[in-house]
Amino acid sequence: MSLEELIHNCKKNNRKAQELLYRAYATTLFGICLKYSNSKTEAEDNLHDSFITIYEKIGQFKGTGSFEGWMKRITINTVLQKYRREEYLSAVSDNTEEEITVVNAYSDICLQSLLRYIQELPNKYRATFNLYVLDGYTHKEISELLGTSIGTSKSNLARARTLLKQKIETKVSQSIIGILMIITTHFL
Repeated sequence: MSLEELIHNCKKNNRKAQELLYRAYATTLFGICLKYSNSKTEAEDNLHDSFITIYEKIGQFKGTGSFEGWMKRITINTVLQKYRREEYLSAVSDNTEEEITVVNAYSDICLQSLLRYIQELPNKYRATFNLYVLDGYTHKEISELLGTSIGTSKSNLARARTLLKQKIETKVSQSIIGILMIITTHFL
C-alpha cells in the first residue's frame, strides 16, 4: 500500500491502515519521545498519546510537505502540551546567562550515557535543550511552543548545558579515578 493510500485509509479510521502506519513510524517517533521523556515508560506513553493525536488530526494533513515531518511536529507538540498541562515548564527566570559551549573533549562518552544524562535533566531544561540543540528550533520558536519568554528559553538552555557538562565531567573524573586505582593496585 502506498503512503497516499495509507493516509487516505487512516482518514477513514481504517484500523488496519492505522496499524500499518504505527508499524512504519513507531520507531522514528519513539526516538523523539525518548529524548523528551524521563524514562522509557514515559516515552512509550508519549508515543501512544502522539499516535492518538495523529489519528485524530490526520484529516488536517493536506498532502503538502513531508508527512513524516508533520507527524514529528505533532509528536513534539503532544509531548510538550502534556508537560505544559502538568506545569512542568514553569518559568525559572528571565535572566539570560551567557551560553556555555560544551567542549568536545569528552567525545568518548557513549550515546546511551549522553541520552541518559539528557533524560535526567529537569523537564523544562530537557525540552529546551532538545528543541534547540537536537531539533534546530530558535529561541523565539521555543518560547512560543513552551509559553515562556525568549530570555527564559536562553536561560534554560544555558542551565541544561551546565548540568550536562557537570554530569559529563563527573563521569570522566570517576573514570580517571577508577583507572588510577587499577594502576596503583596492580603495579605498585
